[in-house]
Amino acid sequence: MKAKVYGIDGQPVGEVELPLAFTEPVRPDLIMRAVLSDQSRDYQPKGSYRRAGLETSAKYRGRKEAWGSIKNMGISRLPREVLAKGKFGRVRRIPSSVKGRRAHPPKVEKTLIENMNAKEYSKALSSAIAATCNTALLLKRHKAVAAELAKLQLPIIIDEKVESIAKTRELLAFLNKFFAADIEDAKSKKKLKTGVRRKRKTQRRSYRKSILVVAGEGAAVLKAARNIAGVDSVSAKLLKVRNICPGGIPRITLFSKNSLKELLVF
Repeated sequence: MKAKVYGIDGQPVGEVELPLAFTEPVRPDLIMRAVLSDQSRDYQPKGSYRRAGLETSAKYRGRKEAWGSIKNMGISRLPREVLAKGKFGRVRRIPSSVKGRRAHPPKVEKTLIENMNAKEYSKALSSAIAATCNTALLLKRHKAVAAELAKLQLPIIIDEKVESIAKTRELLAFLNKFFAADIEDAKSKKKLKTGVRRKRKTQRRSYRKSILVVAGEGAAVLKAARNIAGVDSVSAKLLKVRNICPGGIPRITLFSKNSLKELLVF
């Protein structure tokens, strides 16, 4: 299977033989499972101090025969703080009390990562790569550029000169030759991130996913694509299913000629 190679001017400059991953049958079930597996690796284990809420002098003194019993005192017979001279204080220790223990605290031992078999994940990645050639699937995410997608031969392979672009404005000018409407659509659909810490970071807003640029390791275009709203970049060596199909839906992906050599393993 061959595909056209597009130069820096947006015109075809040749053809290249594609890896077998582009001919893999599309498996939405495998893709979605791999995406969830990738996302689960971002979860942070949570736990609590084992003695939290239990470091108190409170004890139960509700038996009738016990010394200092609170039976028939007109108050609830619950664990209360032990005070001087046999007095009793506030309810502590139980989950329903102030400063009491939690009924079901988070456990460090909880399994957070959803693992996949290595061969199964490799097949899911090949299926995700093949999904970038399916126009019907791409239109679920990129409705604004339906006419542009109909004219192009998928997948979109870019020349080495495009891979060497180091300036963001030069890369944006190149992408606008193909998908200007989609980039503007992603730029307009932004949401303010939740949380004080996230808002204080450099990127206060999250944008809709637009175009993905896959290049060889250490390529200049990887850095140039970082500051375009909705556009992501990743080297072929670190490519994950969640990069190609966020949420299980494929996105427009530009592969460089050098990245195809690293995709031969799939």
